[in-house]
Amino acid sequence: MRHLLVTASVLTAAITFAAPAAAQSVAPSVQTRVDRLEKEMKAVQRKVFPGGTPIEPDITRAPTPVIAPGSPAATPVSDLIARVDALEGQLATLTGQAEQNSFKIKQLEDAFAKYKAETDAKLTPADAAPPAMGATQGGSSAASPVKSTPAATPAASAARKAAVAAIELPDTGDAPMDAYTYGYRLWDAKFYPEAQTQLKATLDKFGTSPLASRTANLLGRAYLDDGKPALASVAFYENYQKRPKGDRAADSLTYLGEALIQLKKPADACKVYSELEQMYGATMSATLRGMMTKGRERAKCAA
Repeated sequence: MRHLLVTASVLTAAITFAAPAAAQSVAPSVQTRVDRLEKEMKAVQRKVFPGGTPIEPDITRAPTPVIAPGSPAATPVSDLIARVDALEGQLATLTGQAEQNSFKIKQLEDAFAKYKAETDAKLTPADAAPPAMGATQGGSSAASPVKSTPAATPAASAARKAAVAAIELPDTGDAPMDAYTYGYRLWDAKFYPEAQTQLKATLDKFGTSPLASRTANLLGRAYLDDGKPALASVAFYENYQKRPKGDRAADSLTYLGEALIQLKKPADACKVYSELEQMYGATMSATLRGMMTKGRERAKCAA
């Protein structure tokens, strides 16, 4: 009997010390998983919030499961393991969503960059830079025109360079008139890119002179004749807007209607013709009126 009591005491002691030992063996495993989760969560935060302040995760403890009668009670360690399992599942889901969002954002950025590049290429005029205007003798800031050179493109042949060089550069002592006349000669010889360059330089230098209206209007015509109606419409409209009493204001409105028709904007062209009639109808030349009449017919303007 005494032997049985001793044996029972030994078994009781063994069971009492076995549970803490098992918990201690599981605890390092759980701690390792928690450490790993913390590192992974920080990595996800750095990816989702680069350079910003990460949002602390709102982790809600899972509800305590109902234990059926007769089932063994859950220990703190088993409860912790269940929570870690749930957290690992949530982290995996969050990581997958972050990767999908990053991929979609990259696709959007690439698409926008491509669209912007294509749009910039369409809107940027392929004109050469305006030529430098040299100082006149005596140190005056008023400059005489400098010979334009053909646009530096592979198509610019030696023959074209020679032809442009043959255009006479006027030298009457009237710098604004000489600059305009040289641009006109380039345009009249159908050297449109060179004419555009010269006329833009003339406007930059002599934009307040009496010849500015004539120069700006001719710049618009050089664009229009060069197959650039969008740039032409800008030049014509700016000339009319800035110099409504200039000697080529009515011309610019008339050619603006033509540019808008080429841009397939007949309704806007009709508005321009209406304003042309209202502003300059009494003083309009027969040539401009004939252009306006034909333009209204092409645009199908209301009578």
